[in-house]
Amino acid sequence: MSFLRAAGGQSMEQSQMAANLAMAEREMEMMGDMFHRLSQLCHSKCISPRYLEEHLSKGESVCTDRCVAKFFDVSAMVGKMLSDRGEAMAAAAAAMPQQ
Repeated sequence: MSFLRAAGGQSMEQSQMAANLAMAEREMEMMGDMFHRLSQLCHSKCISPRYLEEHLSKGESVCTDRCVAKFFDVSAMVGKMLSDRGEAMAAAAAAMPQQ
């Protein structure tokens, strides 16, 4: 009998590879969702529904660049706030006396 066997007869290495694959798939799905939200938001804000030219005008291009930059800045700030809050909650939980 092997000590390297996990549940279901898979080795720990195979289990870890499956977990990594699942995590990568979730990350790809989240990135696709973020790209879709970014596209919808900046397109509706910066680009006229009536296309008069085949290329973006200078104003549309500048607006889109700024919109994307703001979107990522806000996403980074929200991520940092959530991370800080999670760390504070973990520290508070660790400081609580065990019952």
